Amino acid sequence: MDDPDVLSSVSERYIVLVLSVGAYDPDYVDAFYGPERFRNEAKERMLKLEEILGEARATLDEIRAVPRSSGDKMRRLRRRYLERQLESLITRVEMLQGRRLTFDEESEALYDARAPIYPATFFQTILDELGRLLPGPGSVPERLDVFRRDFAVPPTRLDAVFNAAVKESRQRTLRRIPLPPEESFLIEYVTGKSWSGYNWYQGNCHSLIQINTEFPIYIDRAIDLASHEGYPGHHVYNALLETELVRKRGWMEFTVYALFSPQSLIAEGTANFGIEMAYTHDERLRFERDVLFPLAGLDPDRAEAYYRIYGLTQRLGYAGNEAARRYLNGEFTREEAARWLVIYALMPPERAMQRTRFFDQYRSYVINYNLGQDLVKSYIDSRAGMPPDEEKRWREFTALLSSPRIPSGLT
Repeated sequence: MDDPDVLSSVSERYIVLVLSVGAYDPDYVDAFYGPERFRNEAKERMLKLEEILGEARATLDEIRAVPRSSGDKMRRLRRRYLERQLESLITRVEMLQGRRLTFDEESEALYDARAPIYPATFFQTILDELGRLLPGPGSVPERLDVFRRDFAVPPTRLDAVFNAAVKESRQRTLRRIPLPPEESFLIEYVTGKSWSGYNWYQGNCHSLIQINTEFPIYIDRAIDLASHEGYPGHHVYNALLETELVRKRGWMEFTVYALFSPQSLIAEGTANFGIEMAYTHDERLRFERDVLFPLAGLDPDRAEAYYRIYGLTQRLGYAGNEAARRYLNGEFTREEAARWLVIYALMPPERAMQRTRFFDQYRSYVINYNLGQDLVKSYIDSRAGMPPDEEKRWREFTALLSSPRIPSGLT
């Protein structure tokens, strides 16, 4: 049996195994748009967790027997992708059986990466800088909360603001990435979720994008969510995987997306970095000031001041990782984790508690956003030259979105 046949056989078994895990873990299967025969097989077999482990280990042994040098570059990436995804699946099943891992052990086993550790003093330096910029009395979290209230998008204007942001991000993406003519998405506004936004990929280049309106949505979130969930983020990533890998190559494993897997670091990392790809700082500031601020009924003359503060708060991204690490390792209670998020991630208390529910549900998944963004940025920038060649930068970004590359392949 030659290499392509082995990988195709492994691919089909992988799909059934992912769908089988989904019967025990409702968050595990983020998307599936492949042939119904795979879903039917998973339902009919109703494998027990121990049986899933046995089949996954046997399948892993089979793919490990395929020489690493076999085939062209894309086929070698595919082989490593399937190997690492299966290793991650095995870990997730073991966790469902009760295996306990530290935050860092878990993130490395599930997502093929381990986030750096930062002390409180690292974040305090940024907070001190913010303190010198924010007006008014009180602590930095209190002053930021008061400052940001003036930049909340009124609920009656949210849809217009968000659609304008999506339209602009889409136009900017289409100048660089050709997308299939049938690509489309639907926006829904929801409440009661542990996340702020979610892209549910449906197949046929169509996405359902949900925005959580339970808490105030500040003006910066319009472009962040439009780019992260839509263009050139999750929607584009999934559409390119479908067109380039499923339709053109017949690699059916990409019709299923296991959320707790190395693929998620690539997905979240490219989605976060995609914001920077779509907009330079000055381009974003101009568009927000001239278009989004007026649509939201906000004072455009304050846009520059807002984004000066916003830029500093973005440097606090790893504070959430530290809260999750200490909470999941048992070093923090829920209340202590929320308090850390209030102080060092500058979250309002109610949003901080919401974030701890995210930790409960998704655990070490939090590394995929900031570490993923940093790894993707480093990978793209290292290939774009200095000073960066913008055309090459987009070519490399598009190639990454269209490939089976995993996090350890970014270094």
